[in-house]
Amino acid sequence: MKLAILFVFAALPALAQTDAVAFTNRETAQSTPETFQVQTNQSLSIPQQAEEIRAACIENRRCICGKILKIIPDGFVIDSGYTNLLRAPINHYWLVPGSVSATRASNIIEGNEPNSVCIGQVFLTNIPKSRHLKPKVYDYVVIEAYPTGQYTYTSVGSIQRTVRRFSANLEAAVRVNLENSQK
Repeated sequence: MKLAILFVFAALPALAQTDAVAFTNRETAQSTPETFQVQTNQSLSIPQQAEEIRAACIENRRCICGKILKIIPDGFVIDSGYTNLLRAPINHYWLVPGSVSATRASNIIEGNEPNSVCIGQVFLTNIPKSRHLKPKVYDYVVIEAYPTGQYTYTSVGSIQRTVRRFSANLEAAVRVNLENSQK
């Protein structure tokens, strides 16, 4: 009996994940950090809140495929929307050298479905380690990421830019969003 209960709790996170990849350019409004906000009910326990946030992260995940514009100790500023990076065989790696021929898609709108291609500048954190390449400015990234709010950085001189922030790690995204919801 105890083993069965343990198995059910271990399998619950897997039920919320999907393996289907659906890239789209359907004309819908772009997902903004404000639309991602999870309404947390204070009567829910922390694990219940975390599960709601996890489900929202999975529902709002995006495919980030773009050029690294800036490397910051916490992550990368990326210009996402290079949909031709999704072609084989380069789509098997999360980090692609800048020598690969890629162009930014024109006339594309970000979809509102899970795993839609993210369009525009974003900040990506919790990047996996690369065995073959050391990330450099103007290299390309092709990775699934989860929203974690906004990030403000200094682009040139004293100009401040605020962009959407994503995490390449689901558990880290849940932790950040849970911390933000409790503030």
